[in-house]
Amino acid sequence: MPQFYGTDMRSRLLLGTARYPSPAILAEAVRRSRTDIVTVSLRRETAGGRQGGAFFELIRELGVRVLPNTAGCHSVSEAVLTAKMAREVFATDWIKLEVIGHHDTLQPDVFGLVEAARILTGEGFEVFPYTTDDLVVAERLLAAGCQVLMPWCAPIGSAMGPQNLAALRAMRAEFPDVPLIVDAGIGRPSHAATVMELGYDAVLLNTAVAGADDPAAMAEAFAAAIEAGHMAHGAGMLEPRDMAVPSTPVIGKAVFS
Repeated sequence: MPQFYGTDMRSRLLLGTARYPSPAILAEAVRRSRTDIVTVSLRRETAGGRQGGAFFELIRELGVRVLPNTAGCHSVSEAVLTAKMAREVFATDWIKLEVIGHHDTLQPDVFGLVEAARILTGEGFEVFPYTTDDLVVAERLLAAGCQVLMPWCAPIGSAMGPQNLAALRAMRAEFPDVPLIVDAGIGRPSHAATVMELGYDAVLLNTAVAGADDPAAMAEAFAAAIEAGHMAHGAGMLEPRDMAVPSTPVIGKAVFS
């Protein structure tokens, strides 16, 4: 099973907690997903006068590990401050680091991301950076002290699924010993199975589950797909062929006329 910063996990699914129809539905989705980790945005839950206390208490009652994130931050200073606040609220050094650089695509500002990662790891944080599928950026993040990488496969909430399988495959090959979590853009269980078949360690989801007609059932479907993709990668899948190959060989068999 995956290990993040020395902590063993039972599940390969990380689940976001935003935009569920009700707290009860969120709790049921977490239960049926069998996840060990949920992500929480301190910034969003306390924005605009919202009362985050009741929500945070619900998260604690779920009995899973909390991965706070810096969602909504567009600068290094915002991200670092939010991370420090999250550490105080949730008593964890884990942080999912987001530094958004583009308002429409929500693509990470990779320059700010590396800088923020360097600052936070220097202050004892264990950083899970939301990044692109660029290998040079990945190298810079590892050099900054990150021990996990979270490349996107499409823009956040787009549900488009993997847009550049070659890049994701290259990242897995370039960093065989680094835990890799696909984060953002997955919309269907088949998308999750596809990236897990590449050898990724886990998948992080939010919108695809929270926005479903039945979020709890969708969470369970994703959990099954992720495990299926992981098992398929370990079993060794057939590569595509240019021509047909009979499943029942005829060479050496008797011919009946």
